[in-house]
Amino acid sequence: MPKTRSSIKPPSVLAVEAPPSKRVHPKRAPVARSVTSVNRRLRQIEDKRAAILRAALGLFSRFGLHGTSVDQVAARADVSKSNLLYYFANKEELYVSVLRELLAVWLEPLRGFSAEQDPRQAIGDYIRRKLVISRDQPDASRLFCLEMIQGAPLLRDELDRELRDLVTRKSEVIRAWVAAGKLAPVDPHHLIFALWATTQHYADFGVQVQAITGRTLDDPEFFEETVDNVQRIVLGGITTR
Repeated sequence: MPKTRSSIKPPSVLAVEAPPSKRVHPKRAPVARSVTSVNRRLRQIEDKRAAILRAALGLFSRFGLHGTSVDQVAARADVSKSNLLYYFANKEELYVSVLRELLAVWLEPLRGFSAEQDPRQAIGDYIRRKLVISRDQPDASRLFCLEMIQGAPLLRDELDRELRDLVTRKSEVIRAWVAAGKLAPVDPHHLIFALWATTQHYADFGVQVQAITGRTLDDPEFFEETVDNVQRIVLGGITTR
């Protein structure tokens, strides 16, 4: 009996169609591997950049911009000079990047001030956080101090914009505390300057502190003693009675 036309599939279809169990689906694993590889590469880049910045901070804080060479930073970071210059075009760009990083860390505790907070708690916490930075990142504080002494030639724009704007905003918070009777009358700028000077003294003049007391902030007992005394000295002078 001859086959009907409906039972015969065109040769072109028969040539390309496979049983459902044997059909080949697109593989997705390479895409996943590709994303993982990209993420790993990004982490490696960030780790390398962070290592260079740490090495540069240690050298710049001791020898300054002009006393430090790119070769010295590369050797300390355990990278080639060409590799370092892949991340930073020159020594000046590296120096400014270090300063921007430390400025962000240095200013972070101040960003948390808000009028809704209890000023004793807010300022007390600020003192502790700034002393933690002085203890854990003394090189950053010393480099910032060195830049200020030199007139901030490479950080002037940052100071005129970010630092001034932040201090202006937080000065309004301090004025609100004073207006609400939560703080004794005090000029916000002078209060902030006093907080900076007192807390950073333990990093910038750490050698002097150790020479006089025989102790450093790395000593947990001395650290807590320092926090307690600085808090009492500052808060005792600005809180209402």
